[in-house]
Amino acid sequence: MCYAIPGKVTALEGKKVTVDYFGEQKHAINEIVDLKIGDYIYAQGGYVIQTVPEKEAIETLETWKELFFELRATDVNLSRQPTELGVDQSFALIIDKASDGRELKRDELLRLLRAEKTAELDLLYKTANFLRQKHLSNSCCVHGIIEFSNYCRNDCVYCGIRQSNSAIKRYRMTEEEILAAAAEAIDQHGFKALVLQSGEDPEFPVERVAKLIKAIKARHAVLIFASVGEVGKDGLKLLWDAGARGLLQRFETSDPRLYANLHCGDELDERLEELRAAYRLGFLVITGGLIGLPGQSAETLLNDILLTKELNAEMFSFGPVLPDGPPTDLVLKVLAVSRIVDPVNAKIVVTTGFETLDPEARRKGLLAGANSVMLNVTPFRYRQLYNIYPNRAHATETIEAQIKTTLELLYSLGRAPTDLGV
Repeated sequence: MCYAIPGKVTALEGKKVTVDYFGEQKHAINEIVDLKIGDYIYAQGGYVIQTVPEKEAIETLETWKELFFELRATDVNLSRQPTELGVDQSFALIIDKASDGRELKRDELLRLLRAEKTAELDLLYKTANFLRQKHLSNSCCVHGIIEFSNYCRNDCVYCGIRQSNSAIKRYRMTEEEILAAAAEAIDQHGFKALVLQSGEDPEFPVERVAKLIKAIKARHAVLIFASVGEVGKDGLKLLWDAGARGLLQRFETSDPRLYANLHCGDELDERLEELRAAYRLGFLVITGGLIGLPGQSAETLLNDILLTKELNAEMFSFGPVLPDGPPTDLVLKVLAVSRIVDPVNAKIVVTTGFETLDPEARRKGLLAGANSVMLNVTPFRYRQLYNIYPNRAHATETIEAQIKTTLELLYSLGRAPTDLGV
């Protein structure tokens, strides 16, 4: 929802606050007891996370003001409504309908996913980018992720840290190391949203994860997403009470039989019910599927996209099956159609998996409707060991280098980075 700049509270109505950002009115949920109109705040994912002293806020706003409007002008220029040269009339009519904000029928969405001609693909991506800018402006979420353990009790066939994979070196960060990594990301590098991720590690039951989250929240103003596998409804409540406000948990595929094959007989309905329960509790849900699974069709992928929206996802997360991977354009089509399916609300992430598949994935994805990226802030000595797939992008880059290249790319596209301090 917000930039990594302070906004001024202009209205309070229960837990709902209205925040002004250079004339734009945004809304957030407030959990700070003594917040009042006129206060300056940072917000993440629709939650107020921190008040900012007025002097500090005004100085930051003065620093940002000129750049803010320069970036927006660049973004608007890059996302102008595309022309329909070189495509047949039926495809152009579908694109026109999407651009106007009208809901597309299933067969129309399938036609977009099945596009192959260069002119059609170019039009599809530009239309998705146009809709992203129209509804969400030039904000781009930049979250940090700490991968604190690669032990997992599960044996999912697509995952490199599955229990039966004896080829990888296992690690488990101590609680002190996790707290230190969070402090470095927040205090030194300015992250205001973090994902805590691991396999389903028996040594990190949900009670212990909740304790960690509570400790981080006691020390820092930050939005925390948990990504530790299935924890059950009681586990979700523990995470919520500890201060987590987001859940990252993919459903991988909307096909129950394929899901069971991937997850050694587990039932898709159990995963979906946990995601629904998380949303009912108030969690911001990040979910989605894998692209390139055996036997996957355009129909399957469309079902995945529609299910993600049905689950009220705050963020759509679709990544390729690696190491072989699908064609880049198939991933981009999924991102673009996701934007068309949920143009007004969805944050769509360019996954690290996609960046591993294609070194230009981040730029391509952001120009095809995406508006979120994640940077790896796991301590360097552990980062290369989280081998969910081989040769992961950014595994050998310092946090400073990741931030530098990310900011350079975002500024070149006219995007304002969120979750990074100025």
